[in-house]
Amino acid sequence: MLLSRAQELSAFTLSPLSNSNPSPNKAVTTPMRTALTILRSLAPSLHHHRRRLLLLHSLSLITPSPPLTLPPFRSKHRRLPALPLSSFVEHVADETDSDAVRETGDFSQRSESDAFDFDASFDSTDLKRLKSPPLEVRELEELPEQWRRSKLAWLCKELPAHKAGMLIRVLNAQRKWIRQEDATYLAVHCMRIRENETGFRVYKWMMHQHWFRFDFALATKLADFMGKERKYLKCREIFDDIMNQGRVPGESTFHILIVAYLSSTGQGFLEEACGIYNRMIQLGGYKPRLSLHNSLFRALVSKPGGSSKHYLKQAEFIFHNMASSGLEIHKDIYGGLIWLHSYQDTIDKERIASLRAELQAAGIQESREVLVSILRACSKEGDVQEAEGTWLKLIHCDDSIPSQAFVYRMEVYAKVGQPLKSLEIFRGMQEHLGSPSVVAYHKVIEVLSKAQETELAESLMKEFTESSLKPLMPSFINLMDMYIILDLHDKVESTFSQSLEKCRPNRTIYNIYLDSLVKTGNIEKAEEIFNEMLSNGAIGVNTRSSNTILSAYLSIGEYVKAEKIYDLMCQKKYDIESPLMEKLDYVLSLSRKVVKKPMSLKLSKEQREILVGLLLGGLRIESDEERRKHAIRFEFSENLETHSILKRHVYDQYHEWLASFSKPNDGSDDIPFQFATISHSYLGFFADQFWPKGGQPVIPKLIHRWLSPRVLAYWYMFAGYRTSSGNILLKVKGSQEGVERIVKILKAKSLDCKVKRKGRVFWLGFLGSNSTWFWKLVQPYILDDLRDFLEAGGKSVDGMSEDQDINFDSRSDSDDAALD
Repeated sequence: MLLSRAQELSAFTLSPLSNSNPSPNKAVTTPMRTALTILRSLAPSLHHHRRRLLLLHSLSLITPSPPLTLPPFRSKHRRLPALPLSSFVEHVADETDSDAVRETGDFSQRSESDAFDFDASFDSTDLKRLKSPPLEVRELEELPEQWRRSKLAWLCKELPAHKAGMLIRVLNAQRKWIRQEDATYLAVHCMRIRENETGFRVYKWMMHQHWFRFDFALATKLADFMGKERKYLKCREIFDDIMNQGRVPGESTFHILIVAYLSSTGQGFLEEACGIYNRMIQLGGYKPRLSLHNSLFRALVSKPGGSSKHYLKQAEFIFHNMASSGLEIHKDIYGGLIWLHSYQDTIDKERIASLRAELQAAGIQESREVLVSILRACSKEGDVQEAEGTWLKLIHCDDSIPSQAFVYRMEVYAKVGQPLKSLEIFRGMQEHLGSPSVVAYHKVIEVLSKAQETELAESLMKEFTESSLKPLMPSFINLMDMYIILDLHDKVESTFSQSLEKCRPNRTIYNIYLDSLVKTGNIEKAEEIFNEMLSNGAIGVNTRSSNTILSAYLSIGEYVKAEKIYDLMCQKKYDIESPLMEKLDYVLSLSRKVVKKPMSLKLSKEQREILVGLLLGGLRIESDEERRKHAIRFEFSENLETHSILKRHVYDQYHEWLASFSKPNDGSDDIPFQFATISHSYLGFFADQFWPKGGQPVIPKLIHRWLSPRVLAYWYMFAGYRTSSGNILLKVKGSQEGVERIVKILKAKSLDCKVKRKGRVFWLGFLGSNSTWFWKLVQPYILDDLRDFLEAGGKSVDGMSEDQDINFDSRSDSDDAALD
């Protein structure tokens, strides 16, 4: 690693002028060799001390050195060498932290039942070099004016020592004399000494000057360096600059930008990588390397099947490009495509058969993963014959039979109306594996409940409960659905009570119980349950529960209460069932002259405070090009249990604002982890305050007016955690000045906190007694189901564990460590 850095740096070093043409080794003088040797030994610490040394030079606090004059090139122009691209991420990730995602590593934590399992031989090494346009720059010695050479040499030393604001001021002071060639030299020099961030700032400053002429080679080289450092936002910005000039970015820029996106773990990055990949082929006409095809395909199928199935068209496009380019297609590409097809709602039998035929023609034996995928497809179609044939192949496979294969086989027989055969398979699974999985219990109880095999379902539920396996809730729901169909309302109530003892409250099970109460005419108890759902943010009400209680009130003539439910449904934009609407028209006509129209969209005080807290925690607002309409994107982590609870509450709070694509179509209670509001001008105030035109989050100057206890509580629930030692940490993005503003506001509330910067993220730490005071302040607004997590210290945001040390006494990370 250190050697490669020194070699690349030496490639950028200017050699002495000579009329002869010496060998590359002789071109480096003895002092230069000595300097390189020292550089190799000091490489780890050089990066951290460079800025400080340059600043000390500029302040003349160390021994003055002779004026900085950079050695000339041997020729009139010097071409920056194109760095070799070896395997997928190796040359890109060399300059990143050790936790960067590499081609040979996993893109996510996968389990046997969640994602496609790749063979170890899938990783490929492609040594094809990617060409980039040569970048030619004039050297200082070729400039006729001595004063210009001196000023450029001074800027080369001075600019890397300054942050963005001061750097722009220094460059603005040189406007009278600086030219395009001078600024290009400064940017190139910064890249040579690995001050790529400074080079990017110089490049952006150039673009605003009247003499600027777009330089394709400079933009390409700078974009490549930004991408290598995983600074995908800056790389994408230059990529867009190239496109806006009517030019097609180079193959290296496309490749490195895709790598940068794949190496990042944020939301939406995979979609961006796919978009760039498609443009690379369709717009640029390039033929990507084999490793890039493989790595993008691997990223598509690295998520659980339910999430990955939407990438089928993209995966087929990658497969088509590999086949048309004559590249070797690994067996896991075939297996991954079959895996994706098996998760589709409608199974394409012909395509699966075609892929299996290609596997057979290539002489590749179907792996265990492929056979399990075939079983999954059969379970959706109820194809018993194909399922049994696949099962026999799976038995004779060298690998052990996975538990999900038993589950899919059970589902096949359930499709054809043979629930007892499914039970037989379940018992066979117990004998074969020793103990069935949670998913197997869920499936067999679901099958028997739908078949209304009451005694068998109850027996298995008792066995499941005594096994200490979790979660139990799906099976409780299946039992209650069976009981309500059979009008066994006493068992509905007893199962509901049992579920509350063993599981966290669930809206679906409350809805079933509410239906049962209304059917039996127990309206008083139904009203009590509905009010409990309405008051408990972790449960909440929805269209189904609102229509149920509305029908109950209308049936007994409680018209005043029915009107209140109607008002609630109008506010939340819940659909009212047609038979109920006919009765409501009559009821409303008795008390109102005009039937009340749906209320105009407007945020309540509680909604505004919740929104401010979530925005401080990193919630995004997207605006159109004219910034007239704005939409809020709610994104919750699937890996955090706190987010799983919080998302339902937030979904209910902003239900009337949500876009139609964010709402479940089948009346399901499953809330997606990502949903968005409609685009609306009303949200412009929050967009201007938290997400101004620059596209980066900021902390508003008026934050002192809005930092209420409820705001702090939702900030804590969304982007904070409490450690096992009792300290509370909050995450926020923004400027140093904005964070200091928050600290002052909290101090005015008698809350002292310490700040730690890690890249572009600030962590506010409430330590010791301050964490206790903070908890007392926010506790009334914390959701009931989250109090145990936040009091005892649960999983943190962004996967940070409590064991990860955030030392608030140490210095914050420098700007150089920040990632886009």
